Amino acid sequence: MGKIPVKMKAVTYALSPFQQKVMTGLWNDFTHKVTHKVTENWLNALLLVGPVVGVHTYVKSYQEREKLEHRY
Repeated sequence: MGKIPVKMKAVTYALSPFQQKVMTGLWNDFTHKVTHKVTENWLNALLLVGPVVGVHTYVKSYQEREKLEHRY
């Protein structure tokens, strides 16, 4: 079976010089969106941030103990 050539159409997108508002809805009421997400998922946020902060403080205290141990 032979292949039949198919004509391809090109699509060109352009912005109007009079309407340059691109993605303005992304930043509308951004603080309200963030507070709503945090209050809606506060338990999940706590379960994510808690272990990260715990590991960070443990590592910092461990490094400080190592520094003091090898001081002399």
